Amino acid sequence: MSHTLGIRQAQKQKTRQAFLDAALALLEEQSLSSLGLREVTRAVGVAPTAFYRHFRSTADLGVALVDEALGSLHPMVRTTVSTTGDSEERITRAIELIARHVDAYPAHVRFIARERHGGVQPVREAIRAQLVRFAEEVKTELAKDPEAAGWSDDDLLMLAHLYVDQMLITASLFLEALEAPEEERERVTQLAIRQLRLISIGRSHWLD
Repeated sequence: MSHTLGIRQAQKQKTRQAFLDAALALLEEQSLSSLGLREVTRAVGVAPTAFYRHFRSTADLGVALVDEALGSLHPMVRTTVSTTGDSEERITRAIELIARHVDAYPAHVRFIARERHGGVQPVREAIRAQLVRFAEEVKTELAKDPEAAGWSDDDLLMLAHLYVDQMLITASLFLEALEAPEEERERVTQLAIRQLRLISIGRSHWLD
């Protein structure tokens, strides 16, 4: 009996993932607010009624996509601001991690970039909640740095939000340059490095 339940659960999870994959592919060319339920079920090859066994609505599916796109990134985001190495090493590490992630998951990055200010409120709220969590985690990492001595919690959180916002900007820049010649990607890399250096310089003089 338990074996049968295991097979059913695996099949259910497989179908749910198929909905997520189909929606993500369709969202390459449109926003979530314009995505139709029948469009998704047609892409999966199931009846429209099957959709409701997995999601309450396309907004619910969008929230699940946010979890898929951002939920696994928390360790990576913490690594980008790790106190290991000097300032230049940290900046280089951060840029490389972001670039690799965009190369590996361009559809997820595009979805977040489009829906962060999109027309589906539950999805906007889900993205905002993840970004707030990122900022709190970055703040915790920043607090470990000797440079953080004397900083208030509010200022550390402000700096954390600056880093998170900059990561999103950098990811968007790499996304735009995804199919560009190598020299354009190098230009994006150098721009991203300079932007992070600017934040780093401001950080080192903040208590002045």
